[in-house]
Amino acid sequence: MRIRSASVLPALRSDVSFRTSDGVELVGELSLPTSGAPSATLVFFHPLPTHGGYMDSHLIRKAANRLPAMANIAVLRFNFRGVESPRGKSEGSFGEGELEKFDLEAAIDFAVSRNLPNIWLVGWSFGTEVILKHALGRSGTFKGIFLLAPPLHRATNDDLLRWVGRPEKMVALVPEHDDYLKPAEAAERFARVPELQVVPADGAKHLFVGESYSSLALSEIVKVTNPQALPLPPEWPEEEHLLGAD
Repeated sequence: MRIRSASVLPALRSDVSFRTSDGVELVGELSLPTSGAPSATLVFFHPLPTHGGYMDSHLIRKAANRLPAMANIAVLRFNFRGVESPRGKSEGSFGEGELEKFDLEAAIDFAVSRNLPNIWLVGWSFGTEVILKHALGRSGTFKGIFLLAPPLHRATNDDLLRWVGRPEKMVALVPEHDDYLKPAEAAERFARVPELQVVPADGAKHLFVGESYSSLALSEIVKVTNPQALPLPPEWPEEEHLLGAD
C-alpha cells in the first residue's frame, strides 16, 4: 500500500510527560521501533505556537508515524509550554522563545533518562530558533542538530557564533521558496558557522506542503541520522498500514 499523508506504520507509542526546571509540566509522545534498540533518536521542536505550531504539525506527525518502522529511529515530540493538541495541553504560556529554553532542556533530559541513543535535535521554523539560542546549554548530550526552514528571526548572529567550532553535526534544510529565509540568504547568514551545511530543498515552501516535500524532508533527516535506512520505501505492507487523521 502506498504511503499517504495519513499513514501510520507500526511503532511502540506511549504518552509521556516531563517537568521543566521552572516547574512546567509538558506533554508529548515517544515512538519507538517495535523491536530492538533504535539506531538514532529525534527530539522535535515544533513551529511557532502563536501561528498554529504544535507537536502534531504535519512533518513532525509524519516522522513519528513513519520513521520508527521505516528507519529504526525513535521520535520524541511534545508541546511547548502553553500549547495544546489532541495529546493534551502543556502547562504555562508562550515564552517568546526564551522560556522555551527550559522546555528544550527538559526534553533532552527526558531522552537521556530513557537511554535513547544518538540524540539529534530537530527544529522546524520557531523550533530551530529555540535550538540555536539554547541547545548548547546541554552540549555533550546530543549528536547533532537539524534545522527545517530556519527563519533566523530570534536567533542572532551572536547565537550563531557560539556554534563555531562545535563537534556536533549541523544541517539546515532551506526551502527554495521559503517565506522567510531562502537558500542564498541562508548560506550568507550561516557562513558564520562553516561547520553547518545548508541544503536547499528544491521546489519546497516553508510548510513543506505536499507528500513529495514531506518525503524529501524526512529523507534528508534520515540521511544524516541513519543513512543506511535510505531510500525510504514509498509503500508498506497493507496489513501493517493504518490510516490516521489526514
